Amino acid sequence: MGRGAPLGPRLLRAVLLLALCRPAACGTWMWLGIAAAGGPEKPGCASPPLTRRQQDLCKQKPELVPAIREGARLGLQECRSQFRHERWDCRPPPAARRGPAAPFGRQLSSVLACKITSYSSAGKAIRRSYEVTYLCRAFVGTKETAFIYAVTSAGLVHSVTRSCSAGNVTECSCDTNLQHGGSASEGWHWGGCSDDIHYGMAFSRKFLDVPIKNVTGKSGSGLVAMNLHNNEAGRQAVVKLMSVDCRCHGVSGSCAVKTCWKTMSSFDKIGRFLKDKYENSIQISDRLKKKLRRKEKSQRKIPIGKEDLLYVNKSPNYCVEDQKLGIPGTQGRECNRTSEGPDGCNLLCCGRGYNTHVVRHVERCECKFVWCCYVRCRRCETMTDVHTCK
Repeated sequence: MGRGAPLGPRLLRAVLLLALCRPAACGTWMWLGIAAAGGPEKPGCASPPLTRRQQDLCKQKPELVPAIREGARLGLQECRSQFRHERWDCRPPPAARRGPAAPFGRQLSSVLACKITSYSSAGKAIRRSYEVTYLCRAFVGTKETAFIYAVTSAGLVHSVTRSCSAGNVTECSCDTNLQHGGSASEGWHWGGCSDDIHYGMAFSRKFLDVPIKNVTGKSGSGLVAMNLHNNEAGRQAVVKLMSVDCRCHGVSGSCAVKTCWKTMSSFDKIGRFLKDKYENSIQISDRLKKKLRRKEKSQRKIPIGKEDLLYVNKSPNYCVEDQKLGIPGTQGRECNRTSEGPDGCNLLCCGRGYNTHVVRHVERCECKFVWCCYVRCRRCETMTDVHTCK
């Protein structure tokens, strides 16, 4: 193959398949969320394909497989909940949903790092085709990818920690550091079962994070560091939102003494926190120096926080369907005519306008019990205007 020659169709498909399935960046473990959310099967350690390191962890800790699957499901569900009114709604296009599609469409194609090179059996580098390059530039390292990595990492911490507190894992349980002590003067002490967030955090790092080696200064190295940072941002969100619950003890509910314990917030609260971080995410350089740097040179003195979400490339246009790129578009999406938010017809329909049709609902209403012994109801009809994007 000459230098610069385009890839043939079969070879191109092989390169794309290899790239999309390379586990170091793709996060194939997230496919477990589809099975947990009602897929046809509940895969174990070998299916869907995990990295070798993840497979080993899975085999070493089989009792955590349900928690890993639940973590993927939590991330998938919360992503769709937070973006249900956005142009990108955290779903693959309709055609992809009928097959073994990625849980989030092509947004996890960050494995197609913008300096991607695959290798032939002879060990020679295969030059990228224009199509691979275009897919890379269109989807790698966007704000949406940042949110996906953060919310699924948080989901894994949340589910593993919950599993520990429930006694489903032999090597962890409640947080033993918070079983003694407190403040006698304030009338409370640690007790109950505090969530062992430390074990959940450690397992998430071990399961998801891949150490950065020899990538400093290389194009695309910022993507690897970005994904690791966003993984950690998701974990930090779980820690930050932990709360203290207490139970009163005393005569006639006097609350003379309180027993307190630490617990994680509900996952929808964590999802809302991460969505806010998504709205205020920071663009960084795609070349990793000694540390992550902001894209704008004038802002590089402003520190990047552990809880900030980072992205490298701007998001593509999600308005029009593009099956090749995995963009479902917004045509046919239901919108709110009176809303000025992202679910409003003006924004969601991208200025194309909307169609209005009337939906007739029939239901039983004004039901009364008649002695003896049946229920009599009226048949009520309501007409509702439904607006969908053109």
